Amino acid sequence: MFIELTDVLRCPADHPEQYLVLLPEEVVDRAVVRGELGCPVCGETFPIEDGVARLGGPPDIAGTVPALDAGAVAAFLGVTGSGGYVVLVGGAALLGAELATVLDGVHLVALNPPAGVTGGGGTDVSVIGAGRIPLKAGSVRGVVLGAGYGSDPAWLDEAHRVVLPGLRIVGEGPEPAREGWEALGSAEDVWVIRRG
Repeated sequence: MFIELTDVLRCPADHPEQYLVLLPEEVVDRAVVRGELGCPVCGETFPIEDGVARLGGPPDIAGTVPALDAGAVAAFLGVTGSGGYVVLVGGAALLGAELATVLDGVHLVALNPPAGVTGGGGTDVSVIGAGRIPLKAGSVRGVVLGAGYGSDPAWLDEAHRVVLPGLRIVGEGPEPAREGWEALGSAEDVWVIRRG
């Protein structure tokens, strides 16, 4: 897990948004390999093992091969310049390593990725397991919801919560019609919306 990601992590427990405190045990090239995250409000602790932050159990949604390639996702997100974070949820996390080369200087968060997706190693990808997006509201430059997540109302709400106003969410599934979202386009169960 990228050590600077701690600045935007929040406790996934059901209480007002609260930062997490990092207690690293092993750090290699700004990546936390082993350690613990703790919430000063509820006292919950979360392990970081083999570079993966485990902030609760992920939902039972199978990670499938994404319908888009990294170039298409980058174009749909419309992210330009370096800095900030983009969240790849479920099967979309399979694009992490390739997308890191396309979105140079943007850090990627692979949330609930399929088996075999790893972070670190100079790839600018942090891996997290959680039952919701454990990031602060309005803190990321884009979210990509893989199959299953892109049609789940709770995950749609989470994506809307964390993306910065005016920026985009890309998803797989039926196009959502939600207040505060501007539909930019959809085809073949892939959609792009902009947060109002």
